Amino acid sequence: MFGHTLREAPTEADSPGHALLLRGGYIDQLMAGVYSFMPLGHRVKRKIEQVIREEMDAAGAQEVTLPAIQPAELWDQTGRRAAMGAVLFQLTDRRDRALALGPTHEEVITRLFADHAVSYRDLPVTLYQIQTKFRDEARPRGGLIRVREFTMKDAYSFDADDAGLDVSYGAMFEAYRRIFARCGVPTVPVQADSGAIGGKGSQEFIFLTSIGEDTIILCDTCTYAANQEKAEFVRPAAVQAAPGAPQATTDIETPGVTSIEALAAFLGIEARQTAKAVFFMATRAATGETFPVFAVVRGDLDVNEVKLANALGDVELRPMLDAEVAQHGIVAGYASPVGLRADVRVVADLSLVDAPNLVAGSNRVGWHTRHVNYGRDWQAAVVADITSAQAGHGCARCAAEGRAGTLRAERGIEMGHVFRLDTTYTSKMDVTLQDAGGGQLTPTMGCYGIGVGRILAAAVEAHCDDAGIAWPAAIAPYDVHLIGLGLDRDAEAAADAEALYAELRAAGLEVLFDDRDERPGVKFNDADLLGMPVRLTVSSRNTKADVVEVKARLATEAESIARGGVVTHVRTQREQGIAACSVEAVEARARGR
Repeated sequence: MFGHTLREAPTEADSPGHALLLRGGYIDQLMAGVYSFMPLGHRVKRKIEQVIREEMDAAGAQEVTLPAIQPAELWDQTGRRAAMGAVLFQLTDRRDRALALGPTHEEVITRLFADHAVSYRDLPVTLYQIQTKFRDEARPRGGLIRVREFTMKDAYSFDADDAGLDVSYGAMFEAYRRIFARCGVPTVPVQADSGAIGGKGSQEFIFLTSIGEDTIILCDTCTYAANQEKAEFVRPAAVQAAPGAPQATTDIETPGVTSIEALAAFLGIEARQTAKAVFFMATRAATGETFPVFAVVRGDLDVNEVKLANALGDVELRPMLDAEVAQHGIVAGYASPVGLRADVRVVADLSLVDAPNLVAGSNRVGWHTRHVNYGRDWQAAVVADITSAQAGHGCARCAAEGRAGTLRAERGIEMGHVFRLDTTYTSKMDVTLQDAGGGQLTPTMGCYGIGVGRILAAAVEAHCDDAGIAWPAAIAPYDVHLIGLGLDRDAEAAADAEALYAELRAAGLEVLFDDRDERPGVKFNDADLLGMPVRLTVSSRNTKADVVEVKARLATEAESIARGGVVTHVRTQREQGIAACSVEAVEARARGR
């Protein structure tokens, strides 16, 4: 077998699973965010792809292969060339034609569909591919978790109307549940922001893990779960800095008090009795228009940039530079929505509407103002939910149904994402079909993505111990790790090991046969590191006793099985391992973390 195991983790490993994949010789890093799959890693990757194909085919999807090189004008047609920004790999050919390396394929599949679909009779249809994608990630991390070149299964459904999309979306959602379960990756479906893909809503499948880069909000009472970028919540009740009706504003000197925490301590009040200001520059992706944004939330809450961008519609945000803050008449540390210049777009969180008599900045150094009230003292161009749910906040779903649920926060990794695209792409690309009445219809779309490498990485993170990997049965590179001890010194034992190897393979089992001239400890350590579900050991002593030593990867002790029953025993263990990865069992594990 090509490659070698390592005793110590390479310095580039930044998670336990990443270290095990490198130590086991599953992957090899070429440069940041770009990996080669070694023979063992390739086998796992291929098995994951097979699981995906089986479930996609069973759900009625048809496999295609789309070009990785795409004309940039397709991305201009939908406005996503600007929206993707630096993440999009761009190049030109020898004729100076602008091209892109596909990070995803909505434009290409829509073009393909338009070229071949004629009428409503061609609907519904779902097409998918498993293909290499390219994204110029600023900070690749976690081994295969966030990379610049990766394999993704992306699928796209086309339907005549929303009712049809509901069916297609539901079929893909259930297929995803089965895929993750079969691969042994516990996931939780959560509400999510659609980001640059667009559309009318989406859900992510999240693997909850401490190494995750996303914050997931879950309810301790109901099944509500959402990415923090999307999560709704019940805001803690407002506390008035001064009770009763709105009172007259008064200025108070607050020298050197430039944070909410310092302000609350200085005045002896709670943070929720203040108004917090955060300022950004916004750029509209479609037009390039840039304008200042002044976001205001209650002092005990935090601005959620994704929600803020969505409230403004089709914009990218970045923090204001110091020079821009001064240019727009904003006083950092003492900023106030009262009396701002007209060219500054003010966006207020819902929490401010029913929170009278707050303390806010005075827009002059060293001063704040008491009894600031929304509606009387200032207005916002937009009032929306622009704050992040946090652990301890109330669950909005439970509140609507008369229950008291409390939210908790966990870290997680996005494993798959399903989108209701609606007519986002078909409208922009002028795709119409003849409907049943002879008129025209614009097909509605769904989009469904799974990262193959992420499944591999998450399976390792979910199934490992201090000794190594413990692969789920369906995606293990081999079903059996057969170890021969002292075969060069015992012809009978060598013949027994070769015969067992042949019998296992004849029974349809995949076998990694370790016949190296190495010490038993080295072989056993490598078997634990590589993580096949079952280890079999043939030795002179075992052959003489007509038994084989059998050890499940996570078992604490090995057992001796009669030589004639070994194949049946291993097949039974494999079937039990696959059965253990049912949707119900794996999802229960996910929520029980």
